[in-house]
Amino acid sequence: MSFNPKKQLKQFLAEDIGKGDITSALLSKKKISVKIISRENAIVAGTKYAKEIFVIKGCKVRIISKDGSKIKPNQNIMEISGNADKILTCERTALNIITRMSGIATQTNQLVKKIPNKTKLYATRKTAPGLRYFDKEAVEIGGGKKHRLRLDEMVMIKDNHIAVEQSLPSLIKKTKKKYKKFEVEVENTEDAVLAAQEGATIIMLDNFSPSQIIKTIKILKDKKLRKNILLEASGGINSKNISRYGKTGVDIISIGSITNSVKGIDVSLEI
Repeated sequence: MSFNPKKQLKQFLAEDIGKGDITSALLSKKKISVKIISRENAIVAGTKYAKEIFVIKGCKVRIISKDGSKIKPNQNIMEISGNADKILTCERTALNIITRMSGIATQTNQLVKKIPNKTKLYATRKTAPGLRYFDKEAVEIGGGKKHRLRLDEMVMIKDNHIAVEQSLPSLIKKTKKKYKKFEVEVENTEDAVLAAQEGATIIMLDNFSPSQIIKTIKILKDKKLRKNILLEASGGINSKNISRYGKTGVDIISIGSITNSVKGIDVSLEI
C-alpha cells in the first residue's frame, strides 16, 4: 500500500473545516496576498505540504525558504495569494504542518551535529497516528534517517516478541528462512553476542550505558563478530548525553523524542 500525501492533506484540511468555515464566510469577497514568516531560528520543513494545502483551495503559492533552509526570526518562508476566505480557511492547517515538521527538523539537526558523521541518527515509530510520513520526512530534512516507516519494511525482533516465543535463537532461525536482513533488540551483552552469532544484521542495544556499549563492542571484536553487524544504541539518549553515545563506536543512534516530544517552531501568517 503506497502512501498518498495529497489525500492525507485533504483529510487534515477537512478535519479542521468540518461543515464549513463559518467565520471566513462572513468576509467580503476580495483577493489578498499574505506571507508566512518565522518567529525564531530554525531549520524549515513542510513547505511543500503547506503549499499543497493552499493549492487545494485554489490559492497561488511561492515558496521562499525551501525545506532544509536555515531561517531566522521574521524571515519570509512563503507567499500566498488568493481569495481571503480560502486563505484563512487553510491558515491553521498549513501553519501546523510547518510548525511541527520544522520543530522535528530543527531538533534532529541539533542532535546530528553532536555525533560523528559515521554515526547516523534514526527516528523510531514513536509518532502520532496520521503524521508518521510527515514526521519521518522532517527527520530526514534535519539530517537524520527514517528507519522503518511501517511494520512491513523490515523484521525487528523486540523484547515482547522474544517473550512470546521464549527463545531468541528459535525466532531468529524462523526469520532467516524468509528474510536476509533483520534487527534484534537485546538488553545485555550476552544476548548481543548470541544475536550476532545467530546471524542478526542489526543489533539494538536497548538502554545500554556508553560504558556497556564499549564493553560489548570489545567482546564482539574479540569474537570476530563486529564487522558483520550494525549496532544501534537506543533508550535514554538525549541532547545531554548523545555525544558520549556517539563516541562509543555504534553505527546508529535512535531517539523517539524527536518525533513524540516535538517542540514546534513559531511561525505566523501575516496579511
